[in-house]
Amino acid sequence: MHADDFGFGTQIRKSPYFDATVRWGAKGFSVYNHMYIPRDFGDPEQNFWTLVNDAILCDVAVERQVEITGPDAAKFVQMLTPRDLSKMAVGQCKYVLITNAQGGILNDPILLRLAENHFWISLADSDILLWAQGVAVHSGMDVQIGEPDVSPLQLQGPKSGEIMRALFGEEILNLKYYWLRELDLDGIPLIVSRTGWSSELGYELYLRDSSKGDALWERIMAAGLEFGLKPGHTSSIRRIEGGMLSYHADADIHTNPYELGLDRLVNLDIEAEFIGKAALRRIRDAGVRRMQVGLIIDADPLQGPNTRFWPITRNGIEIGKVTSAVYSPRLERNIALAMVPVEHAQLGTRVEVVLPSGPAMATVVERPFFDPKKSLAAA
Repeated sequence: MHADDFGFGTQIRKSPYFDATVRWGAKGFSVYNHMYIPRDFGDPEQNFWTLVNDAILCDVAVERQVEITGPDAAKFVQMLTPRDLSKMAVGQCKYVLITNAQGGILNDPILLRLAENHFWISLADSDILLWAQGVAVHSGMDVQIGEPDVSPLQLQGPKSGEIMRALFGEEILNLKYYWLRELDLDGIPLIVSRTGWSSELGYELYLRDSSKGDALWERIMAAGLEFGLKPGHTSSIRRIEGGMLSYHADADIHTNPYELGLDRLVNLDIEAEFIGKAALRRIRDAGVRRMQVGLIIDADPLQGPNTRFWPITRNGIEIGKVTSAVYSPRLERNIALAMVPVEHAQLGTRVEVVLPSGPAMATVVERPFFDPKKSLAAA
C-alpha cells in the first residue's frame, strides 16, 4: 500500500512519521486531533503480546502540544486544572484534567514543565489550544500560547528500557517515572519522558523538528531490532486492562472527575481559583449520581473493541452504558469500562449488557483489571 492511498484531503494532517508507518505495514488509520493515527498493523492481539512481552513503537504525533510561555505561565496553567501544581518541578510531568466552569472534563493530558515559565500540554483528543487561547484573552496574564513543531513517538513495553539504553547510553535508565530530559540523538532534537499510554514500562520521544521524522523512526527501529521491537499502535486491550481513559469514550465534557474516581486529581484547598472550582466543590459535597465501574461480560470473546455505547439494563430497565469493551487474551475475559448509577456500582452487582449479538450477563468488578498499582510502568 502506498502512503498516498490514504486521504480525506489536506485538512487532516499527516505526522512526520506517516510515510514510515505505511512503509512498516500500517494498514488502517483513525483521526485524532485532526490528524491520522495508525490503528492497524495486522493482528491487534499480536500487537498486544508484543507490547507486554517485548516492545512496540507507536506514532502518537496526534498528541498535539499546547505550549505556554511567559512570566505568568505557571499561574495560567494552574488556572486550567484542578490538580495542585505548586510543587511541580522543572523537568517533571503530571497527568492532569482540564475542566470547564461546570466541572466537566475537556481533556486529560500530560503536562510537562520544560523550564520555570515553559509548559507543554500533551493532549488527548480535543481542541485545548483554542480553549487556552480563549481563556487567556481576558485573563490579564502575560502568556504566549501556541502549538510548537513537536511530534511524539511512544516506545512502550518491557524491553523499551534496553532499547533506550542502546540509543542514549546507560544514563537514560536513571530517568524516573513521569520525568523528562532534553536530549539529542545524532543531531535530532528531542524531549524524552518516562510516560506513555500503555500501563507498561515506556518512554515518549518528542521530536522537535518535523523534517527529521523519518530518520528518527528508522533509527529507533534499527536499535530495537535485536530486542524484538515491532511497529505498533496503542493497544485497546492493554489500556482497558489498565483502566486508562479514552477521551470521548470514557470521559467527556459531561463527565466530572468524581464520577471517574479521579478525586486525587482535584485539590479544592489550593488558593488558585482554577476554572470549575466552585462547581467541583458543589459536586463533591452533593455526591455523584453515577460512577465508572469495571465489568466482566459473560459472552463469547469479543471480536474487537466496541464501536458504539452498549446499553446496560437491570430488570429490563436501561440504567447505563458500556463505554469501552474488549476481549483480553491474557485474562481470557471480556472486560469493559462502564458508567452506571451509584446504586448499581457495588462490586458483584449483576447487570445485562445489550451486545450487537444480543443480551449478555455481566458483573461489576474492580478496575484496573490488571496491575492496579501500575508497578510495571513505574518500575
